[in-house]
Amino acid sequence: MFDTQHVGHFSPKVAFALVSFALGELGDGLNIFQGIYLVNMGWSEGSVGIALSLMGLTALLVQTVAGDIVDKTLFDRRLFLVVASIVTALSASAILLVQGDSEQGLMYGTKVIEGIASSFIGPCLASLTLANFGPEHFDAIMASNILWGHIGSVISALLAGSVAYIFYPNIQYCFFVIGLSALIAIVFVRFVPQGDPLMGRGFQGDVAMDEQGNLERVPSSMSDMPPPSSSDIGNQKEGLFTGDPKLTPTEIPEASSYLEVFSDRKTLVLCITGWSFHFANANVLLVLGELMGQAGDNDDDGPSRSAIPLIAGAIVLAQATMSLATIVGGKLTDRGIGRKPLFMAGLLTLPLRCALIIMWQDMGDSWLLSTQILDGLGGGFFGLLHPLLVADITFGSGRFNVIMGLTASCFGLGGTMSNFFGQMVVEYFGHTASLAGSFFISIFPIILFGVAMPETLGNRGQQFLKHEETKTKFVPLS
Repeated sequence: MFDTQHVGHFSPKVAFALVSFALGELGDGLNIFQGIYLVNMGWSEGSVGIALSLMGLTALLVQTVAGDIVDKTLFDRRLFLVVASIVTALSASAILLVQGDSEQGLMYGTKVIEGIASSFIGPCLASLTLANFGPEHFDAIMASNILWGHIGSVISALLAGSVAYIFYPNIQYCFFVIGLSALIAIVFVRFVPQGDPLMGRGFQGDVAMDEQGNLERVPSSMSDMPPPSSSDIGNQKEGLFTGDPKLTPTEIPEASSYLEVFSDRKTLVLCITGWSFHFANANVLLVLGELMGQAGDNDDDGPSRSAIPLIAGAIVLAQATMSLATIVGGKLTDRGIGRKPLFMAGLLTLPLRCALIIMWQDMGDSWLLSTQILDGLGGGFFGLLHPLLVADITFGSGRFNVIMGLTASCFGLGGTMSNFFGQMVVEYFGHTASLAGSFFISIFPIILFGVAMPETLGNRGQQFLKHEETKTKFVPLS
């Protein structure tokens, strides 16, 4: 049947919010602490850039495959989420074992493992959301998930900053927060229903939940099915509500070809836009942390104790603004505001942020810290609209998660290159040159998305659903 079981007193929407809160961004916001900690141990900026970019490079190679696995798996996707969370937490916490620059191999290796494991988290969470709430309520629940993820990141940064400040100069203890957040998420995963696994990969389904957890018919121009009856809801097919008594667990709908979804113009524009945005953006926070960490009350090259609250504050301010941007973006989406103007607004924040940091780098930490508001606005709109755009582009194709993985890989490639080249520029030419490079690169995605991306709101899955009647509806698994 369609698995909507409630465990304890949690509704499905609350269960997803709890998991998203606990996962947060699973330590991504703490990369700045990792970078400063490694510099304090004698690592060069170039070595730090390599270490922090390895996770993104690994994710680049794995995320598309991970999305395809999440699409095709016959296993419960909640199990994937639990295993990925455990491995990610353990590998991220391995920095505690690094004692100096002689252990670069350990850091590099664990970052590779972290990149592999974390590649499954985003697709699993998005897939479970789509599987439970369908295309009609996906936007609202994903907005809630993303909001609570940002709130979790704020709490994580506050805890990490407090621990780093209290135990300074032994700031490595703040990394226990990474493992703790993931392990708490594992506890809450059991409260999340499985939903309709086929709808979770982007196939047209018959039944989904609304935001209150009540079952309703999934609208479809090709289906004249009445709303689900109580007998339908009780129809069990190995844990999957199908609406088709002839469908067995060894049959699945026919998916669109990889070529068809990979070569779609909207997919290509989103990939290139996201790559160039992250290529310009990812290194900016690290540079900002290095600028704020320069002033201090110590004589070595490490961050001063007084800089720790500023660094934590940079993360908290950005994540808090992302939370606000997610709320505003969700409400505007509900009112029919298109994806394109909101996405463009997010892209426009980056060149402005880079310019302000360059102009204000000698005006004090409070001025630098305030630029994180722009980071929060840009990241909030980008993070909210990414899964919504992918769902618009792919629904009906059966390739939702593989395109989530493909786009995430492109974004990860941009972030990886940003950390690597950005820190190399810092090492040889200074912080201003690195920020200037980010500024000029950030202009390109604005032009590309503005010119080449059509509005997708209201067109969810039309490209693929309109061909559904001409395709064999179900094909055996080979």
